[in-house]
Amino acid sequence: MHYRRPRALIPGDTVAVVSPSWGGPQAFPHVYEQGVAVLRGWGLRVREYPSTRMADRDLRANPVLRATDINNAFGDDTIAAVFASIGGDDSMRLLPYLDAQRISRNPKILMGYSDTTTLLTAIHQLGIVTFHGPSVMAGIAQHASQSAATRSHVHTMLFGKNNSYTYEAAPHYTQGYRNWEDQSQPNTLADMHYSRGWQFLQGSGVVTGQLYGGCFEVLEFLKGTAFWPQPAFWHGKVLFLETSEEKPSILQVTRWLRNYGLMGALRDISALIIGRPRDYTLSEQLALDAAVLRVVHTEFGLEQLPIITNFDVGHTEPQRILPLGVRIQIDCSAMTVRLIEPWLR
Repeated sequence: MHYRRPRALIPGDTVAVVSPSWGGPQAFPHVYEQGVAVLRGWGLRVREYPSTRMADRDLRANPVLRATDINNAFGDDTIAAVFASIGGDDSMRLLPYLDAQRISRNPKILMGYSDTTTLLTAIHQLGIVTFHGPSVMAGIAQHASQSAATRSHVHTMLFGKNNSYTYEAAPHYTQGYRNWEDQSQPNTLADMHYSRGWQFLQGSGVVTGQLYGGCFEVLEFLKGTAFWPQPAFWHGKVLFLETSEEKPSILQVTRWLRNYGLMGALRDISALIIGRPRDYTLSEQLALDAAVLRVVHTEFGLEQLPIITNFDVGHTEPQRILPLGVRIQIDCSAMTVRLIEPWLR
């Protein structure tokens, strides 16, 4: 399937910030305001909606309002992109109220991660490239404390009109951010650790496929619903999966991955990417690698499926932006990962 690419951002554009899940901007306004300041520093104008600063209790009581904000942002020709303020745990409640026709007529950047996975996958299935990447409060607000390479990456993914892009593994990573309740340093990253880099567990040669994926736990919310991809969807995809700050156990991840095997998805995809797991010790990371390999290689007999683990995506920093629906190439010998077509127009 061909997915329509949103337009690249340019300075002077107006972008929407919505709160599809948790009322983070109301709970930690100093963090949210820093994220907005970063967007403005990129030369963007920011438009808020009724949901943006709403208290969490009111947000939870109003899924229709949250969906309406998204519909209105997509339907407004003056809005160039829609950014989630933060994740949460119940954005799936919005999905029945999304205006599919209105959204599909107006492709534009939609970016977030974690619970925003529900929106990314639902709108992606309308034929639009969506962007798994930082939210305003978690990733963008901390932009100044990110490395120069990460800042350049984010700018390229949102403002660039490139025909290809080669991802680079970050040499260091952090489990998240300083305590947001400490207003003396709310928008800085937590302590850095050396990264062991991407781990190519198996596979050979060069494979390509369209990107698809998101937060492991949140995708589980969609299974068995009308918003879960049809069986034919998985053919040739490069599937990426990452775990949240709730730190699901290795056993739980194993069970989820078996489900993808049983439904035939692991058989049909071109490659599997597992994000660096949040709050896992080194020994736990190694045990997770072994569990993933056991499920794919031993239990389902997929000895040739390329598997990369410890990838820079999801709930650790830095995270790379992955555009759903764009073709990506994995060279198992050279150990490279790159987009091989434009993700923006």
